[in-house]
Amino acid sequence: MSLSRRLHRVQQQPGSFPREHAEAHEDPAPQPSRLQAAAAQQKPSARKRQRSTTTADPENAFRALKGEAAKKLYDRIGARLNDPSLTEEQLHGIVRAELNRVVEEASIPLSSGERQRLNDSVRDDLLGYGPLEPLLEDDSVTEVMVNGPDAIYVERDGRLEPSDARFSSEQHLRLIIERIVSRMGRRIDESTPMVDARLPDGSRVNAIIPPLAFNGSSLTIRKFGKNPHTVQDLLRFGTLTPQMTELLEACVNANLNIIISGGTGTGKTTLLNVLSSFIPNTERIITIEDSVELQLQQEHVVRLESRPPNVEGKGGMVIRDLLRNSLRMRPDRIVVGEVRGGESLDMLQAMNTGHDGSMSTVHANSPRDAISRLEPLVLMAGMDLPLRAIREQIASAVDVIVQLTRLRDGTRRVTAVTEVQGMESDTVTLQDVFLFDYSAGVDASGRFLGRPVSTGIRPRFTERFDDLGITVSPKIFALPQGGTGQ
Repeated sequence: MSLSRRLHRVQQQPGSFPREHAEAHEDPAPQPSRLQAAAAQQKPSARKRQRSTTTADPENAFRALKGEAAKKLYDRIGARLNDPSLTEEQLHGIVRAELNRVVEEASIPLSSGERQRLNDSVRDDLLGYGPLEPLLEDDSVTEVMVNGPDAIYVERDGRLEPSDARFSSEQHLRLIIERIVSRMGRRIDESTPMVDARLPDGSRVNAIIPPLAFNGSSLTIRKFGKNPHTVQDLLRFGTLTPQMTELLEACVNANLNIIISGGTGTGKTTLLNVLSSFIPNTERIITIEDSVELQLQQEHVVRLESRPPNVEGKGGMVIRDLLRNSLRMRPDRIVVGEVRGGESLDMLQAMNTGHDGSMSTVHANSPRDAISRLEPLVLMAGMDLPLRAIREQIASAVDVIVQLTRLRDGTRRVTAVTEVQGMESDTVTLQDVFLFDYSAGVDASGRFLGRPVSTGIRPRFTERFDDLGITVSPKIFALPQGGTGQ
């Protein structure tokens, strides 16, 4: 017998738990909490529910049953959900025990699988991220995109696909968004309708709500793996090659300033994390980010995070403020998560004044575009500098640009490693050391067969390797067999 028929049969029996809810609904009750309001909104009246569940599909029957269980659970332990004296484990234990009692008292015949699903679903709504919880636990999902309560998409293997998960209502979605951002000390409402935050595991979160989001609240979560990617992982994915890895490790050890360039979702932060792992454990590292994402494994690390202004518009700390302060903290290396404004000038000045080996990322589609993008970012500092002076700052500060691209097959590859050689006339001169070989074509599944190959040119910064006693194999600059470079 289907879940919907079993639920309908129990509803006709006296003392069943849907009827208890109907009676409780008729009695005057105190003003419900925000959680109770979200749970109550998704349930129709008891009489309408009894008429509809006979023809409802099993999924709708399950949602009705979950709504009843959640309401009963709120009535019993709602006041304890915000008890600061309870740890997360204790709270989960209380919810699990009370939920089992609620289901047993309802006398609804459920299979062990249905009971477990009901327990997990109600617990996720109460303490977790609702229908997003299974997606966040799924290691194959790298990004979750919520376009509204009824439209959830995920990214797997670099490709987007719809998910069967659903929120019960717009208010349910808003409740989960508020739960996420409030845990980070942020807020989201009509006066501040968009926010950047992160989950406890470091996953990046962006939320935007009406009136800015016309079709309903939107939530985007870029997941971070439970274990951060290592250089071996990027080699296995094909993002890097062994020759390129050897060169980039030498660049980090030689204290060259590196800019990682790429579009949205190309893996800039992941690569920055991997390159940072090459920094010796004896150096003092200061990381500066809008939202803490870097997971450096060294011991001597100071992590700084920007802060938005409060309700009165005061107390905000932007990356530029943190970057200026970091210069007084005796850093050996400064790692900036991303430059997107006036902090670009401060970062270039730091690179030019003894803080070698610094790293950052910038949004750009090619190494040449990265240079062009840094120019207006420097101007955003509010200083009326001539363009040539800005280019001289860039050419003097930046040594290497690493270009990341997300290809059509969904893979993320390093498509260029480029040396910044200096200035010629009014132009910053660049020299490619590695370039991605697009000429190799694609296989039957559409996956690119190419890989980054050497251009056969030995970069000038290898002279610094010699001065510091850093050795790299000359083979990494050799042309590929049968190739002439690009």
